[in-house]
Amino acid sequence: MSRKEDIQHSILIVSASEQFDAIVKKSLKDFITVDSRRSGTPARRCTLEKDYDLVVINAPLQDESGEELAKDAAERGALVLLVVPSETYSDVVESVTDDGIMVISKPVHRGQIDKSIRYLVATRNRIITLQKKVRSVEEKMEELRVVSRAKILLIEKKHMSEDEAHKFIGKKAMDNGVSRKRIAEAIIDDLGD
Repeated sequence: MSRKEDIQHSILIVSASEQFDAIVKKSLKDFITVDSRRSGTPARRCTLEKDYDLVVINAPLQDESGEELAKDAAERGALVLLVVPSETYSDVVESVTDDGIMVISKPVHRGQIDKSIRYLVATRNRIITLQKKVRSVEEKMEELRVVSRAKILLIEKKHMSEDEAHKFIGKKAMDNGVSRKRIAEAIIDDLGD
């Protein structure tokens, strides 16, 4: 399992206000990349060029409300914090909640931003950990599939028992200092149809 400090994140802050940027930046720890954009169009370009872990949007933006940008960023895999005026809060929450977007209402305090970012970072860390576990399981499943195919070929073509085929692959892997999968692939190349 990854340690929290081993995971570095990237963030995009989209806000017309430099003061808002400063508040958000004070809440950031463990971020390798912090980019800022003043409006939706350049921010959208950034999300197309780079994968961000977190996108923080201070709505409304100069050229749009920010909701569509939030949905686009979430669809691309970023976790999104959308800060909206209190008078539009209910409507925005209704519009974006199903997209997994966190919404907070203005006026915001540094503590709100900090807690929201910490929550989203913790969520991102859990996602990263789960993705690594899924990849590990997929790799193991692929190895089992390849080794099983090689065992079948050894049974069919070399008339070994399943236990003998299993031991043969294991011994070859140990003798050559390589994975069982690599030996199985060589057997498949040698004995395959």
